[in-house]
Amino acid sequence: MRLNTRYLKPIKILDESGSHEGEGFSILAIICSLIEFLESTIQGKNYQWRRPADNEYSSSKSLFISFLCQRHPFCTAFDPPLAEKFYVGVRCAILHEARLKDGWNLVANGPAGVIINRDELIIYRINFQAAVNKFIDWYGTALQSDSALQAAFIRKFDGLCD
Repeated sequence: MRLNTRYLKPIKILDESGSHEGEGFSILAIICSLIEFLESTIQGKNYQWRRPADNEYSSSKSLFISFLCQRHPFCTAFDPPLAEKFYVGVRCAILHEARLKDGWNLVANGPAGVIINRDELIIYRINFQAAVNKFIDWYGTALQSDSALQAAFIRKFDGLCD
């Protein structure tokens, strides 16, 4: 429910009402926030600005790199150096400076199934978004039977309820 109301439904509204003239930037900002939430939930970690303890984090860099390098289908497109470039030039730039930087570009449509062009630093937003949805579908299924994912999920949501 949280994913749908806070992330997926707003993305859908922007996507359906847009004309590919800027809404992709807002969608990508939401996706960047979603990636941090998903990976912190998988790891069972909650954000703590100062002096994080066990199962807490104060910087999202390692979460982002972990998600992009370890979670399918992103792990087929990213390695640690490229994931770090994405974190700095896309995630941090879009959320802190309202822009992309370091050569990154956002394009709505791309070749089928291709989420990024690593040589030209192009993010194919529709494919990237579809990859996030594919991951969410996998996670929802895996969560039903994977006890480690369940324990991490409970830790995450216990922390959210504090």
